[in-house]
Amino acid sequence: MTLLTIDITYLTKTLEKLLKIPSPTGYTDEIVRHVSKELEKLGVFYEITRRGAVRAKLPGKKRKPARAFVSHVDTLGAQVKALKDNGRLELVPIGHWSARFAEGARTTIFSENGAYTGTILPLKASGHTFNEGVDEMPVGWEHVELRVDAYSKAPDDLQRLGIDIGDFVSIDPAPEFLENGFIVSRHLDNKAGVAVMLAALKAMLESGEVPPVDIFWLFTIAEETGHGAQSILTPEIASLVAIDNGTSAPGQNSDEFGVTIAMADQTGPFDYHLTRKMVRLCRDNYIKYQKDIFRYYRSDAATAIEAGADVRTALITFGVDASHGYERIHMHALRSLAELATGYIMSPVEILRDAREFADLKGFTRQPHADADQELTPETDEPEPEPEPGNAEVS
Repeated sequence: MTLLTIDITYLTKTLEKLLKIPSPTGYTDEIVRHVSKELEKLGVFYEITRRGAVRAKLPGKKRKPARAFVSHVDTLGAQVKALKDNGRLELVPIGHWSARFAEGARTTIFSENGAYTGTILPLKASGHTFNEGVDEMPVGWEHVELRVDAYSKAPDDLQRLGIDIGDFVSIDPAPEFLENGFIVSRHLDNKAGVAVMLAALKAMLESGEVPPVDIFWLFTIAEETGHGAQSILTPEIASLVAIDNGTSAPGQNSDEFGVTIAMADQTGPFDYHLTRKMVRLCRDNYIKYQKDIFRYYRSDAATAIEAGADVRTALITFGVDASHGYERIHMHALRSLAELATGYIMSPVEILRDAREFADLKGFTRQPHADADQELTPETDEPEPEPEPGNAEVS
């Protein structure tokens, strides 16, 4: 197939807007509103769960077996753990990230009386006072505190400001979009994935093409704390592709260029057939790709499987340097991901049996084994016969 053209300007501006909206897990209402309004501008039907997960739908020629993409709008952050005697704030992290990357971060504290800026500092922050003691400080959340940019010398001062235990703290992203295509910012995980999904959706709409089956676009709100797509899946969704970050680091095969296809994460292997299809689509369409395995990583797709959803899952990623820190990615990876997404959307359904939740062996998939023919295309037995009239929904 001919790859659809991705509007890079739209992708960039979308990511810029997303990064400006604070959205630590638990404080995502504003970004949910933003994504929903963007879907409205694109003219796409969507619905929102009680808590704020968004499910949009691009109708296809048939309802089943539907496909879905998922990214999360929530980010890392912190909450106020205690009001300290010195008028500063003790913090606990939202999500799993090191206090090493929190030191020096500019922040926004959301209190009942409004928002205040601040800075996360080590307990010994003055070189002129502590000298080498600054470098000797251990790393950990118990060794940092938040200095509020307002008069606060004691807990009473903080209370007068309206700041209290449990208040949300967002970490300022400080984004930089460089002319050479690199993007440096916090929270690229996973606002870059959200931007990729929206750019791919825009390309599909502008092409006028109708996908072979319904395509769902899922935006979740609590992936960083282990809750993902399980609450917004529908029974007709047979395949779920997560778009998230890959870890470009020593010992990993991820890259900041092209698509990194995850073969497994800490929850186990991704679906053999869906992952293999992603590889084939990259190869056939000359999209740069590499494979990787993530040992300390889980995604929206993992939460769906753990919740008992019977869906095929895959994870396609943009390589991130210094993930969960001050991250860096490249536009080449984002464009490649969006192209792959459109290629998958328009690809034919190969496993027709996936339209049914339960069936017999007819049309069931095959994997290579010692005594089998190693030619794996097609991946299933011969196609199922056309359904009888009135049963079109399962074709």
